[in-house]
Amino acid sequence: MAGKTMKSLTVTIFDQQHLREDWLFDFDGEHFRTFISGMTREMKRSGFSLTCVRNHIVSISINSYADLLNCVKLSTDDSQGAHCIGHIIGKSEHLDIVEDIGAAIRRIAFAPETVAPAGEFRKVCHNCGCGC
Repeated sequence: MAGKTMKSLTVTIFDQQHLREDWLFDFDGEHFRTFISGMTREMKRSGFSLTCVRNHIVSISINSYADLLNCVKLSTDDSQGAHCIGHIIGKSEHLDIVEDIGAAIRRIAFAPETVAPAGEFRKVCHNCGCGC
């Protein structure tokens, strides 16, 4: 991407308090690190700089898969703001957090117009504080 400015995408993972063990996912594990590395390479080829950060200040109570989606936010360096994965993709097709994060990254990068505005009334968030 010589001579072009790369657009920045940031995946933010909030701390979690798991109320049920069935929705536990290891965001520090090898599976997730491998996924993020692969997505970083894929997005770089398309002109995007992808980073993944942890936010240890905010903690989300995980009682459902929707809550697990809410503990991951995606933000851009333009006017898109920061949205939880549930807001970006809506209903999850397979309840696969890695698949859903990948779908959200691609949607924000290549079709941001398909993401409903933050003020839109959508029942996808429970406790993430994003306002959607």
